[in-house]
Amino acid sequence: MPEYLAPGVYVEETSFRAKSIEGVGTSTAAFVGLTARGPASAGAAGVTPPLLTSFTDFELYYGGLDPLVINNVPVTNYLAHAANAFFANGGGRLYVARVLAAGAAPASGDVTPAATPAADAVTIRARFAGGGLVAGSTTANYHVRLVREALDTTKQNALRMPVGTLISHGADFAVMGGPGAPPLVSSTGNLTSWNALANDAAVVALSLGVEVTGPAGLIAEYSGLGFDPRHSDYAGLELGPAPPSLADALTNPIQLVIGSGVDAFELSSALLTIAASANPVVALTGGTDGTGDPVPADYTSALERLLALEDISIVAAPGSSALGGTLPAAVNQLLIGHAEARRAYRIAVLDTPPAQEPSQVRTLKNGLDSKYAALYYPWIRVADPRTGADLMLPPSGFVCGIYARNDIQRGVFKAPANETVTGALGLQRDVRFGEQEVLNPLGINCIRALSNRGIRVWGARTLSSDPEWKYVNVRRYFLYLEASIDRGTQWAVFEPNGERLWANITTTVTDFLYNEWISGALLGTTPKEAFFVRCDRSTMTQNDLDNGRLICLVGVAALKPAEFVIFRIGQKTADSRE
Repeated sequence: MPEYLAPGVYVEETSFRAKSIEGVGTSTAAFVGLTARGPASAGAAGVTPPLLTSFTDFELYYGGLDPLVINNVPVTNYLAHAANAFFANGGGRLYVARVLAAGAAPASGDVTPAATPAADAVTIRARFAGGGLVAGSTTANYHVRLVREALDTTKQNALRMPVGTLISHGADFAVMGGPGAPPLVSSTGNLTSWNALANDAAVVALSLGVEVTGPAGLIAEYSGLGFDPRHSDYAGLELGPAPPSLADALTNPIQLVIGSGVDAFELSSALLTIAASANPVVALTGGTDGTGDPVPADYTSALERLLALEDISIVAAPGSSALGGTLPAAVNQLLIGHAEARRAYRIAVLDTPPAQEPSQVRTLKNGLDSKYAALYYPWIRVADPRTGADLMLPPSGFVCGIYARNDIQRGVFKAPANETVTGALGLQRDVRFGEQEVLNPLGINCIRALSNRGIRVWGARTLSSDPEWKYVNVRRYFLYLEASIDRGTQWAVFEPNGERLWANITTTVTDFLYNEWISGALLGTTPKEAFFVRCDRSTMTQNDLDNGRLICLVGVAALKPAEFVIFRIGQKTADSRE
């Protein structure tokens, strides 16, 4: 309550309207699994995944579509293909939580001789695990090309160079000091001050360029790197183990490891000697994508990182169903548990294993029951963007993109079914109508090739045995409502719990639901038929009030999909008037 202690006119701002609720986004997805490179999200040192808005972003952080090499065997990079399918089918926002295969290790290459003591050694290492040899090849996957960048200038211009710039005059080298300071003494001891240079002598300012290439070509390039720690673009910082920006730490594919005893002259000598050679390339070898499958604990850790990202509404693990042993079943349960977590507000999209028959899929479904998950069958045949050959992919990447496209074009209340699958050339197994009559009641969503209608998602059911949560769109729409009301009414916490607050809450939620009804998301010809909101003495006891609880009862009439469209046709006589 403001104080009025002195006579005068007081102007105050006030609000005459209830606070509004903004609908949350529902089209952001998250994938968990193996990638070619990039920051891992599992383990104590895992990072929170960055937001990707295109497949170009995915390639920048996690590499391209090239196969992984697990235990010297090429394995389809399912998650990369799923990300490509997600964006191709209308997805716009994606997080990727990378999981490492067992035995994954980073590649490295020596700049100084391999026997050099650690304090005097200079090494280039892959920043992330992966990047081993291609199966059957003796060529390293990643190469680092070093470039000697030289700028000819005069003594007067050299004086304007940034602190830490390496300069050379003939066979002598020095590093620019601070304002008014002479260059540092070179290894020869000859270039100790600017007076050692003729006024018109040519001075060469040296810097380093770096090009990193992988199996698919250029990955990253850098220019103007310095050799002294005082340089604004010091190579040991920009390419070091801890780059100055988070973006560099997540996308920079290599790191330059410099021994504690290496000074600017020794660093430049080691790097520029290779740059001046006939083959100025450091091959990074010894890395591997892994020697075996990841373990469930890695998926658990990666999924925990995703809990901090509140905008995620769809989760999947593309490719996990192709892993060996009991891992696919374990990952399915982890995805379901993640989606069911309190206040997670998300749904899990599950894949069947490859090359399954309907009877096998029925057996798989017997172990699954959740109103927060949906299962899709079969796998989808596409043209490999790298080679044009046929490639079988799990459907989850396509389906998550279709979820996003459906939400944007129609709304989350519309079932994400009867939607075309962009990029699909065929199916691993055609599902016949009679087979879907068996699978559909079990909550197994089929993808079918329909005559003259292309390949479409032809199911919209969850895995729940509870008929109230049978449909994907109903489950996702309620998650949308719950998340929107949750996040849009946080202002009410610690407000005085009385009639004024109850009225404000009622008005706020009613206005939000009225807009939902106007947009066609609720069933009913009038708002009263579509929803109700109650927040008063009828929803709270005195015990609730004494314990600080405000209880608001909300009911909505959700739209269910017209899954079975039935036309009843009968005969009539020619003289009938009806």
